[in-house]
Amino acid sequence: MPKKLLIITYYWPPSGGAGVQRWLKFVKYLRDFGWEPIIFKPEKAEYPELDHTLLKDIPQGIEIVESPIWEPYQLYKTFTGRKKNEKVQAGFINEHKKKSRLENIAVWLRGNIFIPDARRFWIGPGFKHLKKWLAENNVDALVSTGPPHSTHLIALKAKKHFGLPWLADFRDPWTQIDFYDQLMLSKWADRRHQKLEKMVLQSADAVTTVSDHCSSGLQAIAERDIHVITNGFDEADFKELPAFTYDHFSITHIGSMNADRNPVQLWKALADALDNQPVLKQHLRIQLVGKTDYSVFQSLEVHGLKNYVKNFNYLPHQEAIQVAAQSAVILLAINNTPNVLGIAPGKLYEYLALQRPVLCIGPTDGDAARIIEKTNAGITVPFYDTENTRGVIENWFSQYQENALTVQSKNTTDYSRRNLTKKLTTYLDSMVVKEN
Repeated sequence: MPKKLLIITYYWPPSGGAGVQRWLKFVKYLRDFGWEPIIFKPEKAEYPELDHTLLKDIPQGIEIVESPIWEPYQLYKTFTGRKKNEKVQAGFINEHKKKSRLENIAVWLRGNIFIPDARRFWIGPGFKHLKKWLAENNVDALVSTGPPHSTHLIALKAKKHFGLPWLADFRDPWTQIDFYDQLMLSKWADRRHQKLEKMVLQSADAVTTVSDHCSSGLQAIAERDIHVITNGFDEADFKELPAFTYDHFSITHIGSMNADRNPVQLWKALADALDNQPVLKQHLRIQLVGKTDYSVFQSLEVHGLKNYVKNFNYLPHQEAIQVAAQSAVILLAINNTPNVLGIAPGKLYEYLALQRPVLCIGPTDGDAARIIEKTNAGITVPFYDTENTRGVIENWFSQYQENALTVQSKNTTDYSRRNLTKKLTTYLDSMVVKEN
């Protein structure tokens, strides 16, 4: 008989975006390794994006348990003067203008009152609902995945009450996340965040995260082993993709791009390359697929690139992959923030499967750069190095003109979603055996 795994998650289809991918893909393959997933999620959550095409990846017949949630987003929209149907973007993306005074107040409230996050109002009611369900249903283990880290606090309550083995998965850090210093925290709120984070890290039977530097950061807090299970790519998503046709020298970024990811040096390098090689003007296309901060468009305009930009806003996951597959170059812009070394976005692993050159703007000693080098997927250029960025662009454009711009990624099998799920189940199996 398969072992039963209850997964506490906020993001679940039809939610789109990066937050849903990791555990949707784990769930897709868990049955192959002797685990039956059960999903515990909020009912009618307010997701920043919707992608109904992801529903096809949910295995048939899995049980989904829903609990009502109240989220403060309508109050936030009213307070800041936003439209009722306007989506609230995560990661400090501002699509229209600079933050108003009211929006800054809202950020302060988010950091100092809504601890650990805006889904904190799901913790009590969610556990109450889960407690009743667990009293009537048996499971072998719990998983919580955050952010939002409120999921971990529901799992912590369930762990204390039922004594179930619990794995806490950190898709992003908590107090070490890139925008933590933008939350305008009081000393009391900072201590509260750190206390809750440490309590989760020390109480879970196992903890996983997505990169080596993230693991080191969490280890320093908890003084325990933190296992690394990277994000990855699902081979099924990359079958029968259209081949690159050399119609445009397209540079494509997939996913959200906030102000911290704005690769100003790339825009300057492209402007210089256009002056140096006027023929590039006939071929260049900059494609932004995802929510993009207004500061990025400002930078593009300053550097005379506005007319080369095609903004897709948001595309369903499979459509975004198809656009990337037809791109000359795929851009990986790393957040220029204190935790930069540990940032290895989920999109990176899908870039590997596309076999298109990856241009990474970020630290050459970071986790993303190490993976790109290991897999021969592209080139990493340090922040602020406009000259080398231009050199890479001009070299790749020369190869493009000869219909010879390709890469042969290697050593990628460790990052397949099925193999990563197999790795996950070794920790789940160990947890259950230890408990018994």
